[in-house]
Amino acid sequence: MKKGVLLLSLFYYFFQSAIISQELNDNQFRQLGTLLPDANCYRTASGAPGNQYWQQKADYQIKVVLDENKNTISGEETITYINNSPDNLSYLWVQLDQNLRAKDSFRLETSTNQIDEKMSASALRFIKYEFDGGFKIDFVKDSKNADLKYVINKTMMRIDLPEILKSGEKFTFKIKWWYNINDRDVIWGRSGMEYFPKDDNYLYTIAQFYPRMVLYSDYQGWQNKQFLGRGEFTLTFGDFDVEITVPADHILSATGELQNMTEVLTNEQIESFNKAKTSAKPVIIVSQKEVEKKEKQHLKNTKTWKFKAINVRDFAFATSRKFIWDAMGVKFGDRTVMAMSFYPKEGNPLWEKYSTQAVAHTIKTYSKFTFDFPYPVAQSIHSKWIGMEYPMICFNGGRPDEDGTYSKRTKYSMLGVIIHEVGHNFFPMIVNSDERQWTWMDEGLNTFLQYNTEQAWEKNFPSRNGSPELIVDYMKSDKSELSPIMTNADIVLQSHDSQYGKPAAALRILRETVMGRELFDFAFKEYANRWKFKHPTPADFFRTLEDASGVDLDWFWRGWFYSNDNVDISIDKVQFFKLSDGNPVKDKAFNQKMIDNNPKTIQSVRDENTQTVIEKNTELKDFYNSYNENNVEPEDNQLFKSFTATLTDEEKKFINANDIYVQIDFSNKGGLVMPLILKFTYTDGTSEIIRIPAEIWRNNNKKISKVFVKNKQIAEIVFDPHQETADVDVSNNFWPTKQIESRFDLFKQKMREQKNPMQKKK
Repeated sequence: MKKGVLLLSLFYYFFQSAIISQELNDNQFRQLGTLLPDANCYRTASGAPGNQYWQQKADYQIKVVLDENKNTISGEETITYINNSPDNLSYLWVQLDQNLRAKDSFRLETSTNQIDEKMSASALRFIKYEFDGGFKIDFVKDSKNADLKYVINKTMMRIDLPEILKSGEKFTFKIKWWYNINDRDVIWGRSGMEYFPKDDNYLYTIAQFYPRMVLYSDYQGWQNKQFLGRGEFTLTFGDFDVEITVPADHILSATGELQNMTEVLTNEQIESFNKAKTSAKPVIIVSQKEVEKKEKQHLKNTKTWKFKAINVRDFAFATSRKFIWDAMGVKFGDRTVMAMSFYPKEGNPLWEKYSTQAVAHTIKTYSKFTFDFPYPVAQSIHSKWIGMEYPMICFNGGRPDEDGTYSKRTKYSMLGVIIHEVGHNFFPMIVNSDERQWTWMDEGLNTFLQYNTEQAWEKNFPSRNGSPELIVDYMKSDKSELSPIMTNADIVLQSHDSQYGKPAAALRILRETVMGRELFDFAFKEYANRWKFKHPTPADFFRTLEDASGVDLDWFWRGWFYSNDNVDISIDKVQFFKLSDGNPVKDKAFNQKMIDNNPKTIQSVRDENTQTVIEKNTELKDFYNSYNENNVEPEDNQLFKSFTATLTDEEKKFINANDIYVQIDFSNKGGLVMPLILKFTYTDGTSEIIRIPAEIWRNNNKKISKVFVKNKQIAEIVFDPHQETADVDVSNNFWPTKQIESRFDLFKQKMREQKNPMQKKK
């Protein structure tokens, strides 16, 4: 071999090898293990907690006072921190989430803004920020009242320990603080106050009101990433003993169980509360009539409400003299969980009719998919704004118009937000994922179950998220404007769709299309039970679902959670074949038919009336000018008889079946490999759906062909007939090609609707 030829051959070999290697590296079915952290003694390769799994504990004793005149919270807490880790700690980190609203907050410093032609007051307020927010720390002391050295870094405070906190030891310290409560109409926040000018009253929804321990874990160490507002919370489980002093005419709701009911409630209220435990429908404990009377009084004295909460990651409360209160019991075995709602009269009639019923429905439905709701209460608090969740308590929007009527949107938005926020008791309050890093682990899983719960409440409930077809518009948008699900909370683009809608739709596809309900439900419940009251990571979720189902899902996690690809599977070509039986008469008739059916070329059409040389001079013709190769000759029949004689029984069975072989060529235009769901409709009016696992793409993620054997004439073939896969372009899902109709509107500025349908009916 010449030297040049050898070099060219080697180049071709390495070039082809590089192509094959790249194709393997890009294959969606390659192992996901390279993206996941290694398993260890704390977190196993199966996705379960390891035999040396540990987690820290933080117990709180808190006393706070809400001053309604100054709109301040002041408090003192004692924290007992138990070091269950194998590590020795020289300092502790504490979260100061209220510092988000301080004048020198990291959020304000890093926010971008610009001047527009027209500026709203809220936009200007954010630029010219004057609210004196944030924690004012009076002291940090140890259990012997000796001052502890501490350093505040924006929303984080490091407490330097006088001695090393060794593994297995605990440390007790005290913090005293106060802060100004933000008006949620003026300074946005997950908590704060609402002022009602008509009756000069406040409604307080209070959270992140105390310095809270930062989570120290095996996978992260201290999770002391700054709180910027979007990425929520990563917290340590513990027991809470809390005393809250508020005006004496307030009704207060909080995380945990009320300990001094006889001191803060009337005998009639206690009697109604006890009646509610066994009632099949909500019982009014504090009535609207009672509230309307209190709204005018404004008592000057105070009451202290005492609560205990065991094994929770956080604590929140709500208080107001405007609160109507109703409750009903929900049975879980021999336990009764109190489903309760607290709302001002401005929430009626909507809240009295629906809120507590929605709370009860939610904890029952979520329990079916996970574990029995373990806490003693589940509470929904009405505030003006969209919802926020805490253990056993959540703050929810959905307010009727002043005349008590409401739109359909208001009603279903309210039901949806209550279901969603109450559902957060399961994810992340109990299955305690790291919200500061992985928003989808609570929002996505919760939205998935929210959809189940909404549809179980009412058929065709107008759910906003949770089903594949609801995420299509997002999935097909410009990829430069998208973020993969596995993106940090503070930098994710289009957060709601990315962290709520897309993971919820992905889980719906897993359950209904990829795994099936039986396998998925078992695996999902296994994950919930493995990690309840623990701290799971994404790898624990991914691994558990595969471990408990026996389904390889690496391709699914890679495509849906680590990429911005979408689903767009196209039916490119459909061909029909029949197996020849070797009969020369049939074969040559078929060949002649194919020749006759072939379209004429444009040149032959235009030259039809032009004489050729052969036509002008017939002497030039020979045998082949009159020979038709499709004529059947005697020897053809003899060959057919010989061929037939050699056929085996199996071969005869194939020939006599008279089957139609249908070859369908598919292409993956969107990048996400998915199962093939095909609906065949036949000319006799019958139809069937065939489901092929996604692994059909394993050797070629871009183009595949599949042959189907049918015994009936096919009228139509449709990919994804029930919109299971979030396919972004249905126009290429049909054979024969179907015209997809759409509409467009003549643009004209629409006047805002002045009345909701209930008002119009009146």
